[in-house]
Amino acid sequence: QDSEKAKTFVHAFLRRSMPKMKDEAIQEMLTRKAVVLEHYHKKKTKQKRKKTKGFTAKQRRELRLFEIEPEQQRYAIFLPLHELWKQYIRDLCHGLKPDAQPHMIQSKLLKADLHGAIVTVTKSKCPSYVGITGIILQEFKHVFKIITKEDKLKVVPKLNNVFSLELDGFISYIYGSKFLLRASERSAKKFKLKGTIDL
Repeated sequence: QDSEKAKTFVHAFLRRSMPKMKDEAIQEMLTRKAVVLEHYHKKKTKQKRKKTKGFTAKQRRELRLFEIEPEQQRYAIFLPLHELWKQYIRDLCHGLKPDAQPHMIQSKLLKADLHGAIVTVTKSKCPSYVGITGIILQEFKHVFKIITKEDKLKVVPKLNNVFSLELDGFISYIYGSKFLLRASERSAKKFKLKGTIDL
């Protein structure tokens, strides 16, 4: 009696589960003792994420996002930034030890963030730029914005200029003509160790 109930239940269950199949087909499946239940699942529609659009270059200029207010253009304000930069470079180069290989330090400095570094223009095709020394406040693709000890904000082009920076006795030279990249792009670029060096 229990077996008959079980058969009736299974048959009814299969009819509900597989409404498209005929009774003969269900009976055939039962005789083979292999039942594969069909499962209909709804396809989930993926919601597309909306990309947040940033400001355009024109909007950034209109909002004056990158301009430093005149009252903030003071060398003393940015000295703590320089101290942070020195610690960042020491950590990046594992302490700048005397036995460190110069080309290894140079390759790391090429990709390092220079905001806060004190640089000096050592060579230039324009003599008026030579000797300018200060802390880099902003780096763009073609220019550095530097604050000098006289609290003057100088915009110095990278092209045709050679910059030097000194840290713990190690002096590195930056050839601006080979440095025409944004800071974010520079960190991912592979620099060639050998190449022509010119202004």
